[in-house]
This record gives sequence, structure tokens and C-alpha cells, in this order.
Amino acid sequence: MKKQLLSAVVLCALGLVGCGVEDPPTTPTPTNPNDGPKYNTQAKINAALAGKTLVMTGADIPSFPNGYDEDINYGQATQCYQSVTMTVEGEQLYKVTSVLGTLLNAPKVGDKGECDHDAVLTQLEFTSTAVLLENVKADGSCFDVTYTFPGGVVQEGRGQVSQDGKTLKLELFFVNQATGHRCADGAVGASTVILKGAPFTGNAVQTYTIQ
Repeated sequence: MKKQLLSAVVLCALGLVGCGVEDPPTTPTPTNPNDGPKYNTQAKINAALAGKTLVMTGADIPSFPNGYDEDINYGQATQCYQSVTMTVEGEQLYKVTSVLGTLLNAPKVGDKGECDHDAVLTQLEFTSTAVLLENVKADGSCFDVTYTFPGGVVQEGRGQVSQDGKTLKLELFFVNQATGHRCADGAVGASTVILKGAPFTGNAVQTYTIQ
């Protein structure tokens, strides 16, 4: 009997047999408010962009900036770019520097040519008077944005900050020209946009590196 008792004690210590003692309950892991989507509120997006420089160049420039074909001569509204840089100095204060490329073989308004991104034509500068971020998706996949500039220039659409905080995507159109361009209609770049009464089939997604 004594040997049997000792054997049971040894086996119990080794955890090889049940000894009538339940395993301690597992302590639940506290929920971390920073887990999950990082940029799913207006405040988080503003904080991520504050003080940063946003740069779009090269292949990150869409073929239809603001919904307009970069290869077509629209006069002063021609959308051929070499680069766009936005310096975020405040939630409402974006300083935008647009470096225009050169549109080749399109001498008259309405002509279609080729946008030479590398041949700089001129540089334009704008400073926003208001920036509105709203309707941010809970999963951080999309937010509505409206930029207002002097002279009644307004761009509106939808955007997204990547979860690694390195990229900002903006799909923008001039005010009152598009519908179906908000997050309620679909994700950034979704085929939901109606531009001037016709389905929009181009690429208007501007991609900025956050620096």
C-alpha cells in the first residue's frame, strides 16, 4: 500500500495521471485599444498625417487625375503632372505644390497627345482653406474627404491610409462633377463613379508616399 501511494504521488507530480486537481483557469488577455485597424477614426487619420509630407510621382500618378485624361489638352485644366507634393501643416492646412509635365502633340484644346511626366512645364502652388474628413469606415478601409482651396476650387472623393502608415490613396473629382465617389458607394478605386453623367472607367486614384 505504501509503495502504491508513493507511486501515485510521483505520477501526480509528473502530470501523468489525474490527481483530482483541476487546471487553473486561463486568464483572458485584455483587449488592446490599439489592436486592429489603425486609421479608422478622423482623429487617427489626422494624427497620422500631421506634420508629414505627402509625395506623388512616377507610376503613382493616375492616368485620369481628378477624372480627366492626362493625355488630353484641357487648356488651363490639363492634368499632365510630373509630381504633386502636399505638406500637412495642420488639420485644415495643406500646402500643395503641383509640378506640371508637358503635354506633347496636342496643340489645341480637345486634342489628344502624350503626357511627358519628365519634362517639367511649370509649378503651381495652392493652400487649402478647409479639409473635411468624415464617414470613416470602422475597418479603416475608406474615408470621405473634401478639400477646399481659394477661388472656389473644391476636390471631393474618398481615401485610405495604409495600415503600415506609409501610403495615402486619394480618389478625387472636382465638386458637382461626380457621383458614386464616396465610401458608401464602394472602396477607393471601385467602379462606382458616374462622371458628368457617364460611367467613369479610368483610374483616378492618386497614391502618395507619407514621409
